[in-house]
Formats: sequence, structure tokens, C-alpha cells
Amino acid sequence: MSPTKLKLVQRLKIIEGQVRGLQDMFGNDAYCIDVITQTSAVKQALSGVEDALMENHLTTCVVEQMKKGKESKAITEILKVYRLKRK
Repeated sequence: MSPTKLKLVQRLKIIEGQVRGLQDMFGNDAYCIDVITQTSAVKQALSGVEDALMENHLTTCVVEQMKKGKESKAITEILKVYRLKRK
């Protein structure tokens, strides 16, 4: 596994722990604002994973597609991800 993938897997494991912590917070009747703070942290962490994946994709896969004359495919993928990120 590449170093980039290893880092992302580690980040996802941390996020998994955060989500488990959220479940515990509900079980322990944690204060609402504390739960919201944690959900915000999880969203930001997932966004960071998405950003890293996108950066990696643009610097590897898209570059290769462009070199191979598959500009249309590369553009379609970039636009698809862009639209998803805007939601």
C-alpha cells in the first residue's frame, strides 16, 4: 500500500473512533452542544480525507489520463467530484 493510502487509512481509523465516541455520547446523555461539536469535527475530518484523495487523484490519475489523450474522461471526473463537494 502506498504511503498516501496508509495515511488515509489511519485518518479513517481516527474518524471511526470519533464516530464511536459520538455513539457513547448519546448513550451517556451528553450535552447537545458537545455532541454537535464532535459531529462537526467528524465532518471536518472526512472533508480532509476527501481533499487528500482529490489532490492525489489530480496529481496522478488525471495527469495520466491527460497524457494518454483522455482529456474528456478526466474533465468529466473532475466535474463530477466538484458537484459532489458543493452539496
